[in-house]
Amino acid sequence: MMQFFSCPSGATLSYGKAGKGPPLVLVHGSFSDHETNWAMVRPALEEHFTVYAIARRGRGKTTSGPSLAEEAEDLAAFLASLAEPGYLLGHSYGAQVALRAAADSPRHIRKLVLYEPPWPDTAAPEVLVRLKQRAEGSDWNGLAEDFFSEVLGLTADDIDDLRIADAWPSIVSDAEASLNDILALCSYRFDPATFRDLQVPVLLQVGTESPRHAFATDALANNLPHVEIQELEGQAHEAMNTAPRLYAETTTRLLLGN
Repeated sequence: MMQFFSCPSGATLSYGKAGKGPPLVLVHGSFSDHETNWAMVRPALEEHFTVYAIARRGRGKTTSGPSLAEEAEDLAAFLASLAEPGYLLGHSYGAQVALRAAADSPRHIRKLVLYEPPWPDTAAPEVLVRLKQRAEGSDWNGLAEDFFSEVLGLTADDIDDLRIADAWPSIVSDAEASLNDILALCSYRFDPATFRDLQVPVLLQVGTESPRHAFATDALANNLPHVEIQELEGQAHEAMNTAPRLYAETTTRLLLGN
């Protein structure tokens, strides 16, 4: 059952809550939502944390301004409303939102986990044109295929495998909201040096099979004052789905320090 938080901005933030222990706030990426991004790891995480799975703009009942900074402002307000400081984990676009929220509200965060935050210019201008054309024709299948091939670098065989996977209908249904994410990211002014004064401990997760240049992991590692990199061996951009047990166990251990 969804719960709701009224943000000072006037927006509504919706989320799922379950588990026991210190707060762990999950911020999903694009082509997924608060359920699909974490479905395979939430049961294990909920054994150690009270998990708040945030539905970002366009998912659940969440409303927010069109910019990444506005999403982050609403997330920061939610973090400040919790009874105690919590852990914050963001994946992909959600990692960029989480990082900005942490800078806005650092005293409310115990530790920040960022799984492959993308560079704003990851999608080339000509790719953006094609994505918009797909959207104009309501071709959400084509938009998802173009994104995964042109931006994430999946091969034709990879795309074929993805299309027959159980997750494909959810990916396609999220394509319209994801295009808004992509456009918001492209207009976001991101400079890793902006976060040099962030005193929150940060864990940067990166898959060894990911196109590392597409993500800001190493640039952030060179600028954040309290940072650790965790390489997810044999994984790419979706370890919470491709290796859920490994992901849940290692993330829990690194957060709780045992």
